[in-house]
Amino acid sequence: MRRPYGGLSIGNKAYPWTSRLTQMRYSMPYDSPRRRSPFSLTPWVRGLIMANAAVYLLTITVFTGPWIYEFSAFNPQSFAAGWWTFLTYMFVHGGFLHLLFNMLVLFFFGPAVEERMGARSFALYYFTCGIGGALFSLAISLLTPVAPFVGASAAVLGVALAFAMNWPDAPVYVFPLPVPIKVKWLVGFLIVVNLWAGMVGADTGIAYLAHLGGLLFGFIYLKSEAHIVQRQRRVVRTRAQPGEGRSARVRNPLHAASVGTVSRARKENKHAEYDEVDRVLDKISESGLDSLSPEERHVLDRASRDLRRH
Repeated sequence: MRRPYGGLSIGNKAYPWTSRLTQMRYSMPYDSPRRRSPFSLTPWVRGLIMANAAVYLLTITVFTGPWIYEFSAFNPQSFAAGWWTFLTYMFVHGGFLHLLFNMLVLFFFGPAVEERMGARSFALYYFTCGIGGALFSLAISLLTPVAPFVGASAAVLGVALAFAMNWPDAPVYVFPLPVPIKVKWLVGFLIVVNLWAGMVGADTGIAYLAHLGGLLFGFIYLKSEAHIVQRQRRVVRTRAQPGEGRSARVRNPLHAASVGTVSRARKENKHAEYDEVDRVLDKISESGLDSLSPEERHVLDRASRDLRRH
């Protein structure tokens, strides 16, 4: 719902202080009361923003000097001696604007993605994109030198990609454009810019290759997750098809009738079980694995054991 004053509006949340940066709004397929307060964030989004802000404050107050960046930055030339930098580089930023841009992207897109994927799946996805950015840069460094870099851009751009793949037609208001654009075009534009800059080797101090790595690993993750769910659904539906040819081997009419009655009952039970499994798979596809209740997880485990036996 748009507010009568300027600024950013997402659902029932309004942010008048962001009017000079960007304006965006999206429609959610559900209504969550946690989204009604401007300060109501999902757990991992809140924790990541707080962690990045705390690290930045420490780098400008306590741990000052270039040594903190040398210790935390990912350097493809010396990654073996600094294995921890696969993670630490995501929490250190080169300046306030660098931090602000990344946290705004995470703030705008992150809550919807975390609510859709579930907390644990979102955390795994976030760090997959971040580590993927480092791995991609490492692979490229075998062909051309790659300078050390810091920042959460690879991870947060992966979050933006996940939002665009789930709600591609959501309108986004970007200052100073007077009309909204679809989020899929905004993310597509970011991909093209990073691809072009990475190919020409633009010397702007921005780790374009890490951005591309985060987007690439995020895309593979999302497609793999969707493929697994679809494959499980196809297997379940294939198993739900009734068997043929068994009744021809029954010669006694009375025995055939009793066998047919038992067979129909079993088929009905199996259909009910497969329908329940199909419903659980749909729920995973829509809300993530963390949304399942203990009973639903038991249904999925039982179906998996049954499929392995057959």
